[in-house]
Amino acid sequence: MAFFKITLLRSAIGLPRKSSGVLQALGLRKRMRTVYHPVSPQVAGQIMRVKELVDVSEVEEPLSKPEMRQLRKPDPGFYIESAISR
Repeated sequence: MAFFKITLLRSAIGLPRKSSGVLQALGLRKRMRTVYHPVSPQVAGQIMRVKELVDVSEVEEPLSKPEMRQLRKPDPGFYIESAISR
């Protein structure tokens, strides 16, 4: 089963109430929030209503919250091989 990965990139402030209602129906309340929905014509229609505000990709399976958090975690830029003992 395939899923839509939908990320809200732009805010709906100042847009018609219909657009903000579609975002709430999709479960998008904050910028950079990502939600997963099964691929269906109904969800595709909702995405088309707010296509300027969201980034959409199709994935095979949704990621869990810990997996998404790990993807967002920045690279520290260094690695500690071993501690110095004195």
